[in-house]
Formats: sequence, C-alpha cells, structure tokens
Amino acid sequence: MSKKNDSLKAEEHVAPEAVEVKDAEAEQSPELVDAEAPDESSSEEESSITDETEELRAQLEAEQNKYLRLLADFDNFKRRTQKDKEIANKFRSQSLLADILPVLDNFERALSLTTSSEESASLLKGVEMVQKSLIEAVNREGLAEIKAVGEPFDPNFHQAVMQEKDESAEAGIVLQELQKGYMLKDRVIRPAMVKVNE
Repeated sequence: MSKKNDSLKAEEHVAPEAVEVKDAEAEQSPELVDAEAPDESSSEEESSITDETEELRAQLEAEQNKYLRLLADFDNFKRRTQKDKEIANKFRSQSLLADILPVLDNFERALSLTTSSEESASLLKGVEMVQKSLIEAVNREGLAEIKAVGEPFDPNFHQAVMQEKDESAEAGIVLQELQKGYMLKDRVIRPAMVKVNE
C-alpha cells in the first residue's frame, strides 16, 4: 500500500512538467511547420515586384526614346530656321531688284538711240550717268548681268526666242542678246533672252 501511494505521488509530481513540455512543443510546432512549408505569398509578392520593375523599365525606355525624338526634331527645326533666316537675308532685296529690271531695260533702250543735236547728246549723257549710278547701287546688292553673246546656250541662264544660221560661229552659240538677264548672287531672277546659232 505504501509503495502504490509512492508511485502515485511520483506520477503526480512528473505530470505537470510533461504537460509543460507538450505545451511548449505544441507552441513551437506551428512555427516549424511555417518555416518548412513553401512561402506562396512571398513568391507571389516577388513576382509582382518583378513585373512592376519590368513595366517601369519599359516606361522609362519609352520616355527616353520620346525625349531623343523630340530633341532631334528640335535640332532639325533650329537648323531649318537658321537656314531660312540666312536665305531670307541673302535674297532680301530680290523683290525690289526685280521691280528695277524694267527701269534698267528702259535705260538701255534710251541710250541705244542716236542723236544729232548737241542738246540731245547732253541729255543722253545725263541719262547715262543716272544709269551708271543705278547699276552701281544694284551691283552692291549682288545683282549681276548674265553673260550671253558668244557663250554656249545654257537653258539655266538663257531663254532662246530665235534661231539663226551663221557659218562663222559654232552651233549652239548665242549670237545676239535681245534682253539682258540678271542673277542675284547664285539665283537667276531673269534669264537672258537670246538668239542662238543653229
């Protein structure tokens, strides 16, 4: 009887510790399960971050390409504007000079007349001086006559209105200038009207 009581007392003494150990294992077991099991939520989060990074990288590349295109367009616009400005400055007097060409033609016709009186000769001398001053002024603006007589016919500078057979000259040579042609710098503003040898 006394041994049985001692055994019961021993079990009663050991039981609380065993319960505590079991409780501790029970508390630790979910963590162990969690650590050993695959973390699906973490994998999905990483996948989401990767997708977002790729999307941002694509957006950045698109914006960089857009910026480069805009920069190239702006550079082209600046070059075109500068070129247009230079051309406009170079030929700023073209309209005025084109209006003056008929005046030069009239001077040519007036000075081609022959005079017999001293008064007429004096008048033509004055006209010639005015013509000379006008030609000097337009030459300073870049106006120049196109060479014609004795030159090979060039449709870029000459306008053929007549043909004539002249054995003493080569074929295609300008025999006569019927109206002067003019250039402003490197631009033809009126071709010379000419007669060409056949």
